[in-house]
Amino acid sequence: MQKTQPAKQRLVIRGDDIQTTDDRTDCARCWTGLVTRGSLCAFLILCWLVSAHAEDWPQFRGPNCSGISNTTQSLPTEFSDTHNVPWSTKVGEGVGGPVVAAGRVFVSGLLDDQTVALFAFDSTTGEQLWTRQWTPGLLSEVHATNSHASTTPAADADHVYFYSATLGMTALNAQTGQDVWHQNLPEPYFVFKWGPAMSPVLYKDKVLFCQDDDLYPAMYALDKQTGEILWKDSRDDMAVNYSHPVICETPHGDEIIVAGTGMLIGYDPQTGRRLWYAKTLLRNIKTTPVSFDGKIYLSVQSGGIANQWLAAADASETGNNDGKLSKEEIQAFVGEIKVPAEFFKKFDRGDLNQDGLLEGEELDLAFLHPDNFAGASFEAEDPADQFVLAFRGGGRGDVTETHLLWKQETKDTDHIVSPLVLDGRMLLVKGGGITTLFDTKLGLPLRPRKRIPNASEYFASPVYGDGKIYVAADNGMVLVLKNDEDYEVLAKNDMGESIVGTPAISDGNLYIRTRSKLICVAQNR
Repeated sequence: MQKTQPAKQRLVIRGDDIQTTDDRTDCARCWTGLVTRGSLCAFLILCWLVSAHAEDWPQFRGPNCSGISNTTQSLPTEFSDTHNVPWSTKVGEGVGGPVVAAGRVFVSGLLDDQTVALFAFDSTTGEQLWTRQWTPGLLSEVHATNSHASTTPAADADHVYFYSATLGMTALNAQTGQDVWHQNLPEPYFVFKWGPAMSPVLYKDKVLFCQDDDLYPAMYALDKQTGEILWKDSRDDMAVNYSHPVICETPHGDEIIVAGTGMLIGYDPQTGRRLWYAKTLLRNIKTTPVSFDGKIYLSVQSGGIANQWLAAADASETGNNDGKLSKEEIQAFVGEIKVPAEFFKKFDRGDLNQDGLLEGEELDLAFLHPDNFAGASFEAEDPADQFVLAFRGGGRGDVTETHLLWKQETKDTDHIVSPLVLDGRMLLVKGGGITTLFDTKLGLPLRPRKRIPNASEYFASPVYGDGKIYVAADNGMVLVLKNDEDYEVLAKNDMGESIVGTPAISDGNLYIRTRSKLICVAQNR
């Protein structure tokens, strides 16, 4: 395989600003300035620029958050943290995945308790191009699986977009790391200590960002060039969710699809208006939908809100296990950081008899919006639900019944790992290495559940390229499956430490973010 050569770098001086550029970008600027005589030439240049970055992995799970690479180059099958590794580097602790755009790789990391960083590397050589560091301020406790470097950046040829819960959204010059714009956003609050884990997503001239937290749930569209908030949908009818926006192409035009508490919602990209909704989901969702050919595919698993609270707070070491919930138990569960008074307004909403305790139905009423109850109720014998389903986009209003293509109950979905939808099949991977497979036309199971040879927890979502599926596990193994009906295991590769972030694929390379390193693996290196 011919080795891809990086674009040559040179200095460009604009007034007092000295920065690097590359031959690709400079050539495009020259042509753009020269070609003013005909639209055909401009069109050809545009096609060239698009093709130059056709294999970019610009955001979480790559193009349209699908996990699918369109690479035409061979990808590695057997590798480790030292074998078939052109380069690797330490990037601090973190779980956010890498992204690749215009020959640069970006990834975030926590250098210490008070330093969060964003790194930029040459995607071929691993040369560190620049690093930015920030002091995030007071950081709340988060679940051990999570990190305060949990965000996957988004990037294009010009900018990299980085979100931090305490810092907001920042756009940086992709070549130099210099600030382009900054937008303050409400600092999210997560009473169950799951912590922030949402990442920006790119769509045309917009940066999309959804943050369903316990206080300020909202969906934003920001201008890519200026950071201006073009529109915002207050999602006060949502509980905490971790599901990224995806684009559904329909005969009526593109729609921004966001899953959440109880509902799947289709937004108008230009105005942020809710075009349609389908009331068929659960209390929360941590997986991201996949959209192809005007259809949306989802896997979801969630327990009821009453059960969640009793199990997490009342039955914990800090609770009294009496089947009731008090504000004192909530505060004791949260710890030293004071629970915001705004959050306790939810408690007061559910305390129907005003005795200072939540019990039974009061738990449901307190922590879910009165117009959007979802999931198992307080009285359910089995508080956990899970299923896979498919919807058709392009509707208007309530499409719960009209646009549901199929829905299949299952016991083998994962609450974090997003599905891989490819070649008419939906592949699910869950903790313990259990895989299930469904037909995307009717939602029928294609085979019984099957365990891949790695009984680990899984948090990273599977990704695909060059006929292979890469499944990264919490124990540091990356399994390589052949993309066919049997999903033959081609290799089991040890990367040396835990993997939580979803890998990236670009230009014949697989970029794997372990807990402390960024590792580039490639064929026969």
